[in-house]
Amino acid sequence: MPPHRTPARGRRARRTALGALSLAAVCSLLITPATAAPAGPGTGPGAPDAHCAGRARLHVPGAAHQQTACLAELTTAGTVSSGHTDPADYAGLTPKDLPAPTGVPGIQIDGYFPDTSATNTNHGWHHDAQFVIRLPDHWNGGLVVAGTPGNREQYANDRAIADWVLARGYAYAATDKGNTGTAFHRDGRRPGDALAEWNTRLTQLTRAARTVVTQRYHRPPARTLATGLSNGGYLVRWQLENHPELYDGGVDWEGTLWRADGPNPLTSLPAALRHYPAYAAGGPAAGEAAAALHRAGFPAGSEFLWPYHHQVYWDLTQRLYREELDPGYDGATEAGTPYCASGTPGCDADYDYAARPAAVHRAVGRIALTGRIGKPLITLQGTLDVLLPISEDSDVYHRMVHEAGRGFLLRYYRIEDGTHTDALADAFPDRLRPMVPCHRSAFAALERWLAGNGVPPADHTVPRPSGAAPATVLTSCPLS
Repeated sequence: MPPHRTPARGRRARRTALGALSLAAVCSLLITPATAAPAGPGTGPGAPDAHCAGRARLHVPGAAHQQTACLAELTTAGTVSSGHTDPADYAGLTPKDLPAPTGVPGIQIDGYFPDTSATNTNHGWHHDAQFVIRLPDHWNGGLVVAGTPGNREQYANDRAIADWVLARGYAYAATDKGNTGTAFHRDGRRPGDALAEWNTRLTQLTRAARTVVTQRYHRPPARTLATGLSNGGYLVRWQLENHPELYDGGVDWEGTLWRADGPNPLTSLPAALRHYPAYAAGGPAAGEAAAALHRAGFPAGSEFLWPYHHQVYWDLTQRLYREELDPGYDGATEAGTPYCASGTPGCDADYDYAARPAAVHRAVGRIALTGRIGKPLITLQGTLDVLLPISEDSDVYHRMVHEAGRGFLLRYYRIEDGTHTDALADAFPDRLRPMVPCHRSAFAALERWLAGNGVPPADHTVPRPSGAAPATVLTSCPLS
C-alpha cells in the first residue's frame, strides 16, 4: 500500500484557478484459456456452490471502505440499470454499436483504499483510490486487472475490456489510479507524485484482488493478466517491468511512453500546438506547418484527425501533464493558458522539454519505462494515433524492449488505420478501424501463448481489410 499523502496545499495556493473542463476531454475470438478451471457453480475443486456464495466473508485487504452486491448481471447489460457502473466514465472509448455480452451473474465489490485526495465523486464518496472487483459465478480460474485511460474513474474500461473478459469467465478488478479529472496534478507533494501513484495503486489492487479471488473461490487465480489502454497501457508496461512476480502476462493497448530523455508526450504535443494554427489557416505557411507536424511524429494521412485533436486533446493534455511534471514553467499560473499563441510568455506551444532543468527530467525519470519486462507482453497501437504518435511511442518502446534483451517476451502489432479512441471510427468509418477487436485478438493470443498452445505471430503491421463492412471490422481483427 502506498503511504498516505498530504495534499500539496503550497503547490495549489501559488496558482490561479483552473477553469471548468470536461473530463471526457482529458484523454479520455471467444477461446477458453487452456488452463482455465471448469466453469460453473458446483464444478471443479473448490468451486462455489451457489449464486454469490460466501459474499459476506469477502474482505478486500487494506480497504478503508467496501460494499458488496450480489448481481444478476456483472456486464454493462445489467450494471447500467442497477447503478453499478457509470456510462459517463467510458463515454467515447468504444464504437457505439459494440455489443454488450450478457449472462454473467456474480458479486461486485466497490470501495476505496486510504487516500488523502478527493477528486473521484463516484457513489458520493468524494474519495480517491476507488476500485471495483467483479467475481463471476462461472469462473475460469483467471483474474484480469486494469488501470484506467486518461484521468477517468474505475469504470472506464467496462465496455472496452471488462464486459468481454467477464463473459469469458475471468474475475476482474480496476482502479481509478488514485487521482482523477482535470485537477489530478494537484495531488502529491512533488512533481510526478500523482503519476507515480498510478503505479502503486495498480500494484496494491492486484495484490488485494488476488486475495479476494482466493476468498471467493477457495484457491488463488491460476493466471493473473494486466491490460489497459492509453495510460492504462502504460501501467501494464510498468507493472511487467517492476512487479513481474504478480502477473503472468499483459496486453498493452497504446500505452503512454514516458522516458526521462524523451520521447514522451511533452516532446511531441508542443509541436502540435505550435504548428497546427498555421496549418489550419492555410496559405503559403500551411505546407511547412504540415511538414513540421509530420517531423514531430504526426503521420502523413492523419490530417483529417488534426482539427478534432487540436480542439479536444492536444492543448489540454499538454498543459495538464506539463503542470504535473514541470509546474514552474508557467510560474503561478495553474496549467498554463488555453490555446495561447506561440510567443506568449509561459505558453505551452513553446515548451521545450529538452531545455528544461534537470529536476524536470528527474520527475519524469521517476515514472519512466525501461523496456525490462519480466513477463510476456503484447503491445498494439494504431498507425493513425495522433494523441500518442506511434513513431514516438510504441515503435520506441518496441526498440527499448529489444535493447534490454527482452524481445523474446514481446509481440508488437501496429494496427493499420487504428486511432487513439474508437468513437472516432464511428465518425470516420471509411478511414478508421476500431481497435477493440484487435485488443481482443491480442488477448486471446496471449492466452494461447501462456498456455503453450502457440506463439503469437511475429511483430508486424496488421492491415485493414480492404472493402470490409463496418460490422466485420467491429468484430474481427485477425493478427496473422
